Amino acid sequence: MTVRCALCRCSARSLVVDIYIFLIICFPVPLCLMHSYKFFYTASSEVPNFPEFVIVGMVDDIQAGYYDSNIKRVELKQDWMKKVTEDEAEYWEWLTERAVDHQQWFKVTLDILKRRFNQTGGVHIVQMMVGCEWDDETEDFIALDMKTWTWVAPQQQAVFIKQEWDKDKARIEYHKNYLTKDCVDWLKKFVNYGRSSLMRTDLPTVSLLQKTPSSRVTCHATGFYPNRAMMFWRKDGEELHEDVDKGEILPNHDGSFQISADLQLPSDDWGKYDCVFQLSGVKEDIVTKLDKREIKTNYVNPMNTVIPIIAIIAALVLLGLAVIGYKKYRGRRRRLV
Repeated sequence: MTVRCALCRCSARSLVVDIYIFLIICFPVPLCLMHSYKFFYTASSEVPNFPEFVIVGMVDDIQAGYYDSNIKRVELKQDWMKKVTEDEAEYWEWLTERAVDHQQWFKVTLDILKRRFNQTGGVHIVQMMVGCEWDDETEDFIALDMKTWTWVAPQQQAVFIKQEWDKDKARIEYHKNYLTKDCVDWLKKFVNYGRSSLMRTDLPTVSLLQKTPSSRVTCHATGFYPNRAMMFWRKDGEELHEDVDKGEILPNHDGSFQISADLQLPSDDWGKYDCVFQLSGVKEDIVTKLDKREIKTNYVNPMNTVIPIIAIIAALVLLGLAVIGYKKYRGRRRRLV
C-alpha cells in the first residue's frame, strides 16, 4: 500500500498567480475499489470573498460534510449523516478539532511553499485530498512508502519536503493509523448509514444531440447513479476509437451524474452506428441507435427566418403603397368636388 502525493504548479505571469496543488491518495483495502471516503482541504491567500481554509468531506463522491475558517465548525450535508451524529457524536467533535489543527498546518505549509518557490504576493492555493480511493494515473511529486514509513521524493523539488516530513514521526504515525485502520472503518460505517442512498442504482435518460446539421452528434446520458459508468460508440457492433471524443463523468446538482460521447458525422449508412451506455451493477446495456429522426437540436435554419422576414417586408411595402394610393385617390376626389 502507498500514499501518493502529486504537486502541480501553474502560473499566469500577467496576473502574478501561482497555484500549488497537493493530492494525497491512499489505497488501503479492496473495499475502496467500490466506495470512497475523501477529504478535500483548500488553503488560500488573497482570494477575494473566499475563506482562507475549507474542508469538504465526500462519501462516494457525494458531499457529506463541510468546514471553513469562517464558520469554524463541521456542517452535515446529507440527512443520513444525522444518524452518524447520533451514534458517533464524539467523532464530529474530534473532527472539528482536527480541522482547526489542519487550518494552522496548512497556513504554515502555504508560507513555506511560497518562500521555497520565491513567491510573495498574488493568489496562492494549496489543495490536498486524502482518503480511501484507488487511482493509478497520478504523477507522483512525493510518496509515502507504507513498508518503510518514509517519504520518497521522485522530483528534486520535493526533497526538502521529504527531509522535513521524515523528521515528523508523530505525523507519520498518524498517517499510518489513519490509512490502515480509521479510514476504512469510517468508510464502512458511512456506507452502512447511507446504504439506501449510496447503494441505489438509477438509470439515465439518454439523448442524441446536435448543434448544427454539420456538427458532431452527441450521445448524452444524465441522471444516473453511481458514477461507475461507461459510454462509447459502436459501428456494426464494434467499439469505435477514431472519430469519437469521450467526455468525463460530471456531477449534477441533485447528486446524480452525466456523461457524453461525440461522434464525427458518418459518411456511410447511419444505421450501422449506435451509442452504448453501461452502468456498474446493471447487466443490460442501454443502446441508442443513430437515427436522424431522434436527434434533438436548437438549430434554426437561417432560410426559415429569412423567408418570413422577406414576406413581412413585402407586406409592409404593399401596405405602404396602398396607403399612398388611397391618399392620392382622396386628394383627387376633393379637387373634383
